[in-house]
Amino acid sequence: MSHILQQLAEAPGAPGSESAVRALFHQHLAPCGEITHDRSGSALCTRSGSGPRVMLTAHFDEVAFAVQSITKSGFLKIVALGGWWTHNLLAQRVNVWTRSGKSILGVIASTPPHFLSDSQRDRVLPIDQLFIDIGAKDRAEAMETFGIALGDPITPVSSYTPLTNPDLVLCKAFDNRVGCGVMIESMLRLREIPLPCTLTAVGTVQEELGCRGAITAAALLQPDVALILEGTPADDTPGMDASESQGALGSGPQLRLLDPTALMNRPLVDLVEKVAQENGLPYQIAVRRSGGTDAKSIHLAGIGVPCIVIGVPARYIHSHNSIIDLRDYTHTISLITALVEKLDARTVQSLTQFS
Repeated sequence: MSHILQQLAEAPGAPGSESAVRALFHQHLAPCGEITHDRSGSALCTRSGSGPRVMLTAHFDEVAFAVQSITKSGFLKIVALGGWWTHNLLAQRVNVWTRSGKSILGVIASTPPHFLSDSQRDRVLPIDQLFIDIGAKDRAEAMETFGIALGDPITPVSSYTPLTNPDLVLCKAFDNRVGCGVMIESMLRLREIPLPCTLTAVGTVQEELGCRGAITAAALLQPDVALILEGTPADDTPGMDASESQGALGSGPQLRLLDPTALMNRPLVDLVEKVAQENGLPYQIAVRRSGGTDAKSIHLAGIGVPCIVIGVPARYIHSHNSIIDLRDYTHTISLITALVEKLDARTVQSLTQFS
C-alpha cells in the first residue's frame, strides 16, 4: 500500500503539468475499467455497471511554481501556482522541469540576512522577491545549456520518509496525493466485488488554481453523487486549541460538513457517519472557516451533485514536508470501500428527495 502512496507523493505534478501523476493513475487503474479523459487533462476510470453514477475523485496537482523570468545573472524569478507562505520556502530545494522532461535542481534563495535591515528581517518576503539559484553563470547558460524556458513548472524536492514512529510518514504533496492514493487503493480493493452502482475514479487537474479540472470532469461524467478525497490540514500542533481540534493525526478520516465554498449534502453526511459506525471506523467532523476543495465545482455541476469531502489529516500541507498517519489512510480506504457498496439507486435517490 505505502508503495503506491510513495510513488504518488514523490511524483512531480504542478498545476497544468500533472502528466507523471496521471501516468500512475493509468498504471494502477488500467485493470479496473475503461480510462478516458476530459479536454483539461483530468483522467476517468469507469468500472462498467448499472445504477447511479458514483464519482470517486481526488486532484492530481500539488502547490508549485513556474518560471516567470530569468535574470541576466542566470537566477530564476518565480510565480506561485497555488497558496504558499514564504516563511516555508527559503533554502528549500526544488526541481525545474524543462520542456524536454529533464529536471534541473535549484534552491530557493533571497538576500542573505547580513545585507538586510532590521525591518526587512522581521517581515515575510513576497514571492516576487524570491529567486531560484540553479548554478547558471548567466541567462544564456540557463536557457541554452540547461534548457530552461519561461513558464517551466517547478516542484518541491522531498522524499517519502517514515518517521521514528512507523505510522507517521513525511513527504511533499500529501495534498493531495494521499487522496489519490485512497482513490486508487479503493478501486483496487473493490475490483472483484459486485457493486450496485457505476463507479468512476476521477483524477482532476488544476485544483490548486481554483478547482478548474473538476468543472470539466464533472461536466463529462454527470455524476449522481460525488465523494471528494483530500489531504486536509491537521490542527493538532502547537498554536492550535487542542480542545477544538477537528483534524488530529491518528483520529481517523475527516468528514467535512462545510467550508466557504461548499455545503455538503446532509443525508450523505449522515450516511457516511452511519457506515463508519457500522464498520467500527474512527472519524472526525470538520466545519471549516476557510479553504475549499473540488466540491466547490462539483456540487454545482449540472442540476447539482450531492457531495461530501473525506480527508486524511496532514500536518504542514502546502510546504515541502507534510506528515500523515498511515492508520488514517487505511481507515479512509476502508470507509470508502464500505460506503461505495451502499450507494445503490434507492440510497442515492434519497439524497435529493426534498418533498
